[in-house]
Amino acid sequence: MTHLDTSFLVDLLREQQRRTPGPASEWLETHADESVGASVFVACELEAGAGRAAHPDGERRRLRELASITIAYPDDRYAPVHGDTLARMLLRGRSIATMDLLIATTALVESVPLLTGNRRHFEHVPDLRVISYK
Repeated sequence: MTHLDTSFLVDLLREQQRRTPGPASEWLETHADESVGASVFVACELEAGAGRAAHPDGERRRLRELASITIAYPDDRYAPVHGDTLARMLLRGRSIATMDLLIATTALVESVPLLTGNRRHFEHVPDLRVISYK
């Protein structure tokens, strides 16, 4: 399994809307046999984006079409992994946006790589396998 970051799903949705395959569509095509998932925090970011769109209901319908993606929800493993990861980063003088750390925590808890178009957002997260589709 691979977890998808918000950047990947935004690019995929844009490619689908334009009906023009791009890097996100191509990644899915070449990894068709692989299962994909996303953190509930990615889902939250997508919902916020849909809410800001000119046609929020249409954007939310497009999000529902991504139903084949497994959504991972926090459980009792999250707090220790999140806290340890943040502490390790801060001790190294590194910081990360809260939502990015929550998304990274999900991939760490699930022991899966995180696919993103914003590699630099995650490159300093200890033990996180970050892959790019661009």
